[in-house]
Amino acid sequence: MGAWTLEEAKQHLKAWMDAELAVSTGQRYRIGSRELTRADLSEIAKRIQFWSNEVARLEKGRGSGARVLRVVPRDL
Repeated sequence: MGAWTLEEAKQHLKAWMDAELAVSTGQRYRIGSRELTRADLSEIAKRIQFWSNEVARLEKGRGSGARVLRVVPRDL
C-alpha cells in the first residue's frame, strides 16, 4: 500500500484535474509588470495518470478482505 489513503489520492487527482483546467485557460499571462507562468501541461497529464492509477489501485484493494489460507500439518 502507498503512503496515502483512497481519499487523499482522490484529493490529489482532483487538484491535478483542476490544474489542467486552469492551464487550459491560459499558460502564461501578464498584469502590468507581473507575469504568471503555469505548470507544463504534459507534466500535469502525467500526474493525472499517476493519481488515476493510484485511485483505481486503492479502490480495487478496498473490496478485498483478509486472505485466508488453509494449512494441513503432516507428520512425516
